[in-house]
Amino acid sequence: MKKTYQPEEIEKYVQNIWHKNNTFKVTENKEKEKYYCLAMLPYPSGNLHMGHVRNYTISDVIARYQRMLGKNVLHPMGWDAFGLPAEETAIKNNISPKLWTYRNIEKMKKQLQSLGFSYDWSREITTCEPNFYKWEQWFFTKLYKKKLVYKKISFVNWCPTDKTVLANEQVIDGCCWRCNTKITLRNIPQWFIKTKQYAEELLNNIEKLKYWPEKVKKMQKNWIGRSKGLNITFNIVNSKKKLIIFTTQPDLLMEATYISISPFHELTQKLAKKNQEIKKFIKKSYEIMNLKSLINSIKNLGKNTERYVIHPLTNTPLPIWINNNLLIDNVANETISIPSYNQNDLSFAIKYKLKIKPVTDKSNNSFPKIIKDNTIKKNESLNLRLSSNLNNEENVLSISDQLLKKGIAQRKINYKLKDWTVSRQRYWGTPIPMATNKKNEIIPIPDDQLPILLPEINNIQEIQNFLKKEKKSNQININGQPVFQEIDTFDTFMESSWYYVRYTDPHFNAMVNTKSANYWLPIDQYVGGIEHATMHLIYIRLYHKLLRDFGLVNSNEPIKKLLCQGMVLSEAFYYLTEKKQRHWISPKLVQIKRDEYGKILQACTKDGKKIIYAGMIKMSKSKNNGIEPELIIKKYGADTVRLFIMFAAPVDASLEWRESGIKGIYRFLQKLWKLIYHHVKQKNIDISLNPKLFTEQQKKIRCKLHKTIIKVSDDINRRQTFNTAIAAIMELVNSVTKKNKENEQDVPLMQEALIIIIKMLYPFTPHFSFFTWQILKKNSNIPDEILWPVPDKEAMLETSNIIAIQINGKTRCKISVNINLSKEQILSQVKKNPRILKFIKNNKINKIIYIPKKILNLVISENIK
Repeated sequence: MKKTYQPEEIEKYVQNIWHKNNTFKVTENKEKEKYYCLAMLPYPSGNLHMGHVRNYTISDVIARYQRMLGKNVLHPMGWDAFGLPAEETAIKNNISPKLWTYRNIEKMKKQLQSLGFSYDWSREITTCEPNFYKWEQWFFTKLYKKKLVYKKISFVNWCPTDKTVLANEQVIDGCCWRCNTKITLRNIPQWFIKTKQYAEELLNNIEKLKYWPEKVKKMQKNWIGRSKGLNITFNIVNSKKKLIIFTTQPDLLMEATYISISPFHELTQKLAKKNQEIKKFIKKSYEIMNLKSLINSIKNLGKNTERYVIHPLTNTPLPIWINNNLLIDNVANETISIPSYNQNDLSFAIKYKLKIKPVTDKSNNSFPKIIKDNTIKKNESLNLRLSSNLNNEENVLSISDQLLKKGIAQRKINYKLKDWTVSRQRYWGTPIPMATNKKNEIIPIPDDQLPILLPEINNIQEIQNFLKKEKKSNQININGQPVFQEIDTFDTFMESSWYYVRYTDPHFNAMVNTKSANYWLPIDQYVGGIEHATMHLIYIRLYHKLLRDFGLVNSNEPIKKLLCQGMVLSEAFYYLTEKKQRHWISPKLVQIKRDEYGKILQACTKDGKKIIYAGMIKMSKSKNNGIEPELIIKKYGADTVRLFIMFAAPVDASLEWRESGIKGIYRFLQKLWKLIYHHVKQKNIDISLNPKLFTEQQKKIRCKLHKTIIKVSDDINRRQTFNTAIAAIMELVNSVTKKNKENEQDVPLMQEALIIIIKMLYPFTPHFSFFTWQILKKNSNIPDEILWPVPDKEAMLETSNIIAIQINGKTRCKISVNINLSKEQILSQVKKNPRILKFIKNNKINKIIYIPKKILNLVISENIK
């Protein structure tokens, strides 16, 4: 063992041992309790960023801890390799997306390995490989045959920047989830998975996700959006067609004054064929939707269809209006508009001078004045005209019952959750395994012709030609018949919705090895960002239920426990250009003046140009404030980075990246290394531990040592407060370091303490701990079989106790006494204590109040000062 801590040297040494012994390779073993630990698979973008490092450090700490408990741990890694970024980069650099992707995988894999993550690399998957996506294609054809997928011409969310369709879950506040471009609407053929068919189960099973963050569960409930109401049928005047409109508030039906339909409603499109004004209105709506700066001008924009429906209870006509508020909200295709209740309906009615039906206040039979920003609230008493003697709840029943009895309405449970749009109009993705014949009939690609391979493309021209392909140019043969293969590719969320199952046997010659899948699943611990709450985490749950219903897995949910890590923040700086645009500058190029508390007083470039401090914000390339993990690892070592990441903040909170914090962790490891070095150099290191020979101080140290095992175990396993676990270990190290030398039992006690400390640190600092553990155990050729320390109950038995010594009720000092001493024996010790002696000298003790193990109070003369 060298005198100084040299992380680069020991990390390479330890990683070679792991590699040589296939330490983390696992197989099914029914003799052991299984544990499946998984972090969301990365997109191979080129280099690891600190968000990656945090995510994968968390999962590795958990995996290593569970392995130390003796469990059979599956901890795999792979690559979410398809996707738009690779295609865009390929076009930009005139290279193959495949070449770009595999170069990045090679680079990122080396970086992951340098951090010592305990992956079973024999299970590595890459989603752009045909032996992976073949089974995705196979499963899609089976879903089609079971009528769980369908194709239809539909208005879809379109990203003008990425030039592809987005699922509803990928639209955030009306913008593309990737590039933040305002989405537009297009009417094109698309493939859908019947997500709504599973909406009720997806919602109900949320309650069974006991170990998921409440925030994620709430987000999923809101996204699924279950509501109970009626489907009310309205007859269209002078037409055999009907409008069926869902409402959760049939009690307000009597106050309805018009019907709203969206610009992409079936009736709107039909009317536009014969009405040029409506056609122009639809076009104008889409143009405004395309322009982010004009989005507010679409609000309350409407067009009279000159058509009417008949009110089902009063038989009065209600006008039908095309209403662009529905286009913005994207909640429903048609609504019953009630200006006296809904603010948007009121504003729209005022603008177009539509009827507004006031609602009476039953308390005084008055009509509230309706103004631009005031409508009747739901909990206010309403006179629903039909039955003025009934209370509101009875009115609801009355109106609902009448509608149901007349066959005008049906009870309906509705969901905001939409069917999942899985088609994408891009090249770099899994080809959709469907075709159409000359009669335009859909034909699934037969099993023996799978996988449908993605054509090899090497340059920008070939990519552009592919994207311009017409359906009829993609001809293949099925059973000797010419057909036209689908040219769209799958949404990449398809691959990330079932990859976790493939890890259970990635080399099996079928989609799922059911035996292996049912051994490993469900995932015991899943780690990833909360930004995936309403996309990936809904899709993965849906896909699992599909797999279950096809008999491929036997569990209902894919994930037992979910941990959502916070972001990594870093200081960011910029200056304004002549056009008042922000130009972000790397913190490396900034000279900073701080106060004594670390607050930035002034920042400027090296040539003296003043720049603006933007604060601690999320690390990103666009803000030029990212930290290269590779450089930090080279400077301080992987273990230092890992320990800092787990110590600097709770895992679900944002982590502020500060190199001063990294330096502090590095100093701690150096201190511990030095402590171990001096310990192993002692001559009498082989002395056996004998607690019977311990002094009181030694007993206290050993008691604290074994109590720390319990605290750290609970912090890691149950509470997942890894930062407090590390703090407890650091406190223990300080206690051991400061301990006074008393007798020869100091050496074996230190030996026990150091072994326990490095075992508890092992999940966080595996290289450091493995190396020093071998030194302390005097064995340099053993495999990685470090087990979690077991607390000694006898060591934790308290032999002494701290009690407060009071004079006239005021605490003057605290002393440590043997728990077996009597009141008289304790008093004898107290009277000899110099801090108490000065109070009781020359004064009579009038009374002694003793609360066992807590307080000894001496009541003495009142003249004591």
